[in-house]
Order: sequence, then C-alpha cells, then structure tokens
Amino acid sequence: MTAPSLTTAGSLRILKIHEVLEMTSLSRATHFAKLNVNSSSYDPDYPKPIKLGARSVGYVEQEVIDWLQARMEARS
Repeated sequence: MTAPSLTTAGSLRILKIHEVLEMTSLSRATHFAKLNVNSSSYDPDYPKPIKLGARSVGYVEQEVIDWLQARMEARS
C-alpha cells in the first residue's frame, strides 16, 4: 500500500483501533496477529498503525478500506 499524499489531507481520516475493529469485524487478538511478523496470521498487506503520540496510534481510513476491497476482489 502506498501512503496517502499530504496534499489530500482534507480527506485524510485517522481511525482509532475500535473503529478499525468495527470496520473489519476482526477481534482485537486477530488484529494484532495480522501485524505481528512472527504470527501465522501475519498479513503484510494489513494496514499499519501510525504513531500519533507517546501512547497513541491510529490507522489511515483509506488504507483500511483498500485492504477490505482487496479481500473482496480476491474472493472467487
């Protein structure tokens, strides 16, 4: 996935984890397993978090949407 351009910041929306979990219908454990390179559930295409502060991360909404669309297109 490519990072969104800063020129599109007007449409850039950052999601918190609870919003990502709601959109994807994944459990919290599965969400973190998809991010963990040592997990059998690791998904290199899964949206990566961005650091917002010392103890806060967020996810780019469009990256979550793109990941979901790729899952839909991959089904047969």
